[in-house]
Amino acid sequence: MQRATVTLPQELLNELVVLVGAKSKTEAVITAVKDEIHLRKLARIKAMAGKMEFTATADELRHGDHRLGYGSRPMPRGSKYL
Repeated sequence: MQRATVTLPQELLNELVVLVGAKSKTEAVITAVKDEIHLRKLARIKAMAGKMEFTATADELRHGDHRLGYGSRPMPRGSKYL
């Protein structure tokens, strides 16, 4: 883990600790940073909506990847892909 010195308004930090239910200021900041990263990644995925073309049907997606050999036919017992 890397240490960093950040100057934040005390009221903002106190509110963050309460909102995320953190036990420490460090935990609160880590939670907030992770949440922000998650939200931005989610926004990128949502921005791709309607821009990708799928060539497989819903049934094909639902029942496995034929390239790996476990689509329409059952996999042998002990297969590492089950």
